[in-house]
Amino acid sequence: MGKTLISTNRDYRFLLSASSMSNLGDGIAMVALPWLATLLTSDPLLIAAVATAQRLPWLLFALPAGVLTDRADRRLLMVRADIVRVFLMVVTVLMISTQSNLPVLEGSAPTAILSLVMIAFFLGSAEVIRDNAAQTILPSIVAHPDLERANGQMWSAEQVAGQFIGPPLAGVLIASSIAFPFGIDASIYALSAGLVWMIALPPRAPVSKSNFRTALMEGLSWMKTNPVILRLAVMLGAINAVFIGGMTILVLYAQEVLELTATEYGLLLTFGALGGVVGGLCSPYVAGWLGMRKSLLISLVAFVIVNLLIGLFGSVYLVAVALFFEAAAGMLWNVVTVSFRQRLIPDELLGRVNSVYRFFGWGAMPFGAMGAGALVAFLTPTLGREDALHMPYLFAAGVCIWLTFYAVLRLRFD
Repeated sequence: MGKTLISTNRDYRFLLSASSMSNLGDGIAMVALPWLATLLTSDPLLIAAVATAQRLPWLLFALPAGVLTDRADRRLLMVRADIVRVFLMVVTVLMISTQSNLPVLEGSAPTAILSLVMIAFFLGSAEVIRDNAAQTILPSIVAHPDLERANGQMWSAEQVAGQFIGPPLAGVLIASSIAFPFGIDASIYALSAGLVWMIALPPRAPVSKSNFRTALMEGLSWMKTNPVILRLAVMLGAINAVFIGGMTILVLYAQEVLELTATEYGLLLTFGALGGVVGGLCSPYVAGWLGMRKSLLISLVAFVIVNLLIGLFGSVYLVAVALFFEAAAGMLWNVVTVSFRQRLIPDELLGRVNSVYRFFGWGAMPFGAMGAGALVAFLTPTLGREDALHMPYLFAAGVCIWLTFYAVLRLRFD
């Protein structure tokens, strides 16, 4: 069935290929961007500032992006966002070329860090537009009964490209030159733009010409009348906040606790990719077997366990296992909840409601990134650097325990 979908649906094939390429670029940047930050400074707050800047657009622009997605050509939005990312990767290469000595051994390189923060912010802004358009375009390409399968295939492909191939490739590229991965990314995003350009979308229903505020309120009103969607959005916000906090600190955790090189760090992240691939392929069957509520509860329990493993121990093997199960559980959560939204939300409102959902679900990420950096900086004088680097994961475990109890009490889908 999955093979038939790929072989018979031309536009889905182009979308799958473009998403794979885009996520390959994201996977390379996932290692290269924070690693570049650590070459410019060892201050956890400054490193967190880079991660915060990249996620801040989800808080600032998610809602207007939804209105734009419902009014504009979603395919062209994706193409233009990829072209912006090409430009930003070229700017990053030029910025690196101005730094004569890397790593910076004393203090930090303030001008370079500020430049990196700005690049991260604009990169995140392009991501907001592209991701919102990409998620709303799928139901126009794939029949509703095939959404779980299509989402599972897409996320598995994205995991292979973005986390299984991208991170170790970034590590190898960094070993040659820190500028090299950003140059490769520019080519990858250009190829993604070309693939999206070849997609032919079916005609859409007439677009509402109401003003921006009215259009936005239509999405908010729909969300208010569907409390399950709203609760899932708020829960996702808490999950993403602690997740991005952990990922922000992971580059320092890998260097100072696990003592890994850039190549080894990239290889470590591939265990998360493997978990994502397994989760993407298995999630449609697990969701069909257990149902939505039990699937989400299993994901939450897994989030608790994996954060405890990283927070309580300093073993590279346990971190690898934790990343595997965290990605698998995250994939199960995504396949279930995104398919649920895509099926439930009317197409003419899909962009706006998705943007409201992501405002809650992704808008919390910059607070999580900066909060994790602040927590490490605050606790380092008291606990020491190594113990302080464990604390964001123990905090994340506590948050996920609370979310598990909340889900037991409040989540109903009937």
